Amino acid sequence: MVFNTQMSTTSNTIILRPRFKIDIAEEKLSLLKLFEKAAINTSGFIVTRVDDHVFIKVPKTQQHFWSPELHLEINTSFDNENHSVVYGLFGPKPSVWTLFIFLHFVVAALFIGFCIWTYVNWSLSEHYTIPLFLTLLMILVWFILYFGGRIGRQTGTPQMYDLHHFMREVLKHHDLNTIK
Repeated sequence: MVFNTQMSTTSNTIILRPRFKIDIAEEKLSLLKLFEKAAINTSGFIVTRVDDHVFIKVPKTQQHFWSPELHLEINTSFDNENHSVVYGLFGPKPSVWTLFIFLHFVVAALFIGFCIWTYVNWSLSEHYTIPLFLTLLMILVWFILYFGGRIGRQTGTPQMYDLHHFMREVLKHHDLNTIK
């Protein structure tokens, strides 16, 4: 069976949270029930459903700090009510994502504060070595956070493929036809 899968593309190559879209010739409720059954029948992944959203996670025994999770949103197709559109989003655990956003915010706020401190000392003809050093240090910290996130994503990539494969197997097991 061939899926009509579209990976979102952007003009840059920095994709921290890969996304995809699958059009399936099946009603939304039957797809949601498939994943509910998969949650009962599998011990390889943790599958939870909340309304039209399905979350697929790696079991606790295999999880590490960078373990991804797959968030599926299943909607009725606009063109045909008997078809569905599955939107997938890979990402880190929400706690990891929140931590990284918070750290980026703190670094940005400190960078702005240190820039102001540097400018004030420079305009008053006082020593501005320490504030300038701290400003440049915030740039270094931001690069460390950025590359740490990239390394973390690479660490979780094999599990990301496993999550995607599990989702595809659930759909293939029920011989679902996709829209071409």
